[in-house]
Amino acid sequence: MSTKSDKIPTSYANPAFDEDSNRNSVAPSPMGSNIFIVKPDDAKRNRSHPEPHRHEPVTQKSFGRTILRGIRSLWATRQTEKDLRKNKDLYVKTTIRELILYLVFITILCIITFGMTSTKTYYFTSVLRTVLTETPVAGAGSQPTYDDIAVFDDFWAVLSGPVLNGLFDQTWYNGENLTLSQYGYVLFENKILGLPRLRQLKVTNHSCTVHKKFQTIIPDCYGAYSSGKEDRNAFPTMNTTITPTAWHYQTSSQLQGRSSSGLVSSYGGGGYVQDLTTNYMDATAEVNDLEQNLWLDRGTRVVFLDFTVYNANINLFCQIKLTVEFPASGGAIASKTFSTVKLIRYVSSMDYFVLACEIIFVIFTLYYTVEEVIEIRHYRLQYFKVMWNVLDVVIILISYICIIFNIYRQYKVGQILDQLLANQNSYADFEFLTYWQIQFNNIVAFAVFLAWIKIFKYVSFNKTMTQLSTTLSRCAKDVFGFTVMFMIVFLAYAQLGYLLFGSLIEDYKTFALSIFSLFRIILGDFDFDAILDAHRILGPIFFLTYVFFVFFVLLNMFLAIINDTYSEVKNDMTNQKSEIELGDYFKKSYDKVLDRLNIKRDRVIEIQNALKSADVNKDGVIEFDEWRRDLKARGYTDVEIENVFARYDTDGDRVLRDAEQRRFKADLAAQENNLDMDIQDLNDSQGNPKANGASASPPPTTTIGGGGASGDTDHANRITYDEFAILVRRIDRMEYSIGNIVSRIDGVLTKLETLEKGKMKRREALTKILNNISDDNEMTKEMKQERLEKMIRDELEENNNDRQTPIQSLLGSTTAAPGAPGGESRSQSGKSASRRVSPTHDGASKY
Repeated sequence: MSTKSDKIPTSYANPAFDEDSNRNSVAPSPMGSNIFIVKPDDAKRNRSHPEPHRHEPVTQKSFGRTILRGIRSLWATRQTEKDLRKNKDLYVKTTIRELILYLVFITILCIITFGMTSTKTYYFTSVLRTVLTETPVAGAGSQPTYDDIAVFDDFWAVLSGPVLNGLFDQTWYNGENLTLSQYGYVLFENKILGLPRLRQLKVTNHSCTVHKKFQTIIPDCYGAYSSGKEDRNAFPTMNTTITPTAWHYQTSSQLQGRSSSGLVSSYGGGGYVQDLTTNYMDATAEVNDLEQNLWLDRGTRVVFLDFTVYNANINLFCQIKLTVEFPASGGAIASKTFSTVKLIRYVSSMDYFVLACEIIFVIFTLYYTVEEVIEIRHYRLQYFKVMWNVLDVVIILISYICIIFNIYRQYKVGQILDQLLANQNSYADFEFLTYWQIQFNNIVAFAVFLAWIKIFKYVSFNKTMTQLSTTLSRCAKDVFGFTVMFMIVFLAYAQLGYLLFGSLIEDYKTFALSIFSLFRIILGDFDFDAILDAHRILGPIFFLTYVFFVFFVLLNMFLAIINDTYSEVKNDMTNQKSEIELGDYFKKSYDKVLDRLNIKRDRVIEIQNALKSADVNKDGVIEFDEWRRDLKARGYTDVEIENVFARYDTDGDRVLRDAEQRRFKADLAAQENNLDMDIQDLNDSQGNPKANGASASPPPTTTIGGGGASGDTDHANRITYDEFAILVRRIDRMEYSIGNIVSRIDGVLTKLETLEKGKMKRREALTKILNNISDDNEMTKEMKQERLEKMIRDELEENNNDRQTPIQSLLGSTTAAPGAPGGESRSQSGKSASRRVSPTHDGASKY
């Protein structure tokens, strides 16, 4: 047996294999199996094929294009890619990739937002509200709470009682006194930052006008609050040492204060200020001094108590503003604001996890920014005509606002805390930062809301998902017309309710509250007894007519519009297929994977059969020529044959001996077992009762290169390589002949076009000469006739040179073509064609 490695192995069964080896050796592997993948081995490089099949090297230019395509694919969307809908699979893959990527983004956004708040926020706020505003004044009988404040006496009683007691704990529940380090806590857990601040705003006397009939008996007049009527004068002869600052007005810039809103009006940031100490006894003395010296009077319009507490256990700040307004009508109106926020963001391990999510969120924001810029550049102003695109821009803008504020908040909180720790006996103004933190939370809440709504953009390919948007878009005009009619009736009733019951019923005391009350009636939430008590006749009439026209008529009209449009949309979509059927796509992918596994399994079986049948001379070893001949008959290329042989020919003698064959068979058996297990797992995951790869494999098909069923049926449906080579040669000759004929036809067409152009030129020349002869009156009739005959003879002589037609030339040269298959038959057909064409040529030569 031959073991030479310095020759190119040839197949002694069919020499034609060697003729096509170079052509077939670069073909893609039909195996689809890792058996034919050979890792480079420098030590055994000499055992490879003497003429290695080199691949074209990757140039720097092609590598750069690959990188650019990879970068572009990161931002490939259904809008940026041209003709994406023509490739259904690519369209589905792009849609699914966009959806999955966006779901990751919205998950990160939800982690960030939920990391900013928790249920602890509510309980923290609730317990502070209970201690400071719901505890009654100590004493017998019914005592007021903060919410019950109605007059000056109630204010002083609540401030010196429940409020100060809640702010400054004195003893433990067993009566034991607190130590000095334990002072300044609310409920022993919430540290008061800085000092609580009392601030009042007043108006001047004669800030309103008394009617002339009452000027003699009513000398004073204190109007409603406005910045122009604000009293900025110091209290007369007030030199108390306990509250020295409370009697002198300070401007908003001096206090670094900001305007605040109450239930009655909005108030400036200045006023008369007294900071309470963190000691209960001193704070009580300061409050008593203010009360005794009439710090509040007829000109007082509002009093604020501001302070901030911090609970280190749950890392939450609560900025508290207790507001008591004294309107010009008399009495007092109490309100409160508890703003609980998380200003210090990164303390626990969970906070740092949120920080990591915030970094990912920034990356996503930049990614979507680039994506939207690409789309805007592609579509320009047309981009903003789509609602989803506008929503994308809004979400990105909100994201940038949140990022910028997050950085600013981190810097500002550190600055305020540093100032507070440097001087703890001062008022800690967290109001500004708390206000904007709440606005930030609101913006983030809207961002999350809009982000969830945007999911409809990615699931709109399904007809079920588009029913809602299609219904709303179709009925938009009808809904708009109905809205105009509804608002006319609704606002008319709102104004009527405000004018009839505004002075008697709280729900109608303002026009805005009257609108909300009428909406509540639509939802079934109303107080009919209050309307009836306000007016025995007009109350029931107002209620019944409103319910009849708005609830029974208008609301049902609105529902009818929506229902009819939805029915039309549903009928239109009954026979309409979804733009993307994800079920069909995943089923198709499953079938492709299953077919691929089955093909791999069948090819492994082919190699196993080749190991059994390759040893033609039955000497117990498989030579390379035997191996190559068997696999060539099965349709494999030289590269595949050489690779698999070199992988198991460990000694490099070009022969597979017994040990090498056993290792080869063991690897094949292991791979077959793995493929069977993969097929079984795939069938189980899809609920397929087929238990193995053989039962799940596709029916056998007639193949040439290894893509079919295994066993006898597979070989029965195959053709031999000799037959395949003959067919290839015939096809090559046919291509040569057809190419020759096509080239000659092109030459004929070109020549015909030239002749046609020449005829046109001669016709134009003759026409011009005839016109000249006809117009020449000096020539006699005989001279004109002689001139015309001469022109015809010249034309006939010129045409004799081109007597043979281009088609006759084609047929003649084709007949004379040496070595052309079927030349004789073509010659005969050429003669007959020449006979058929000649009359046509003669006829075309006549004028």
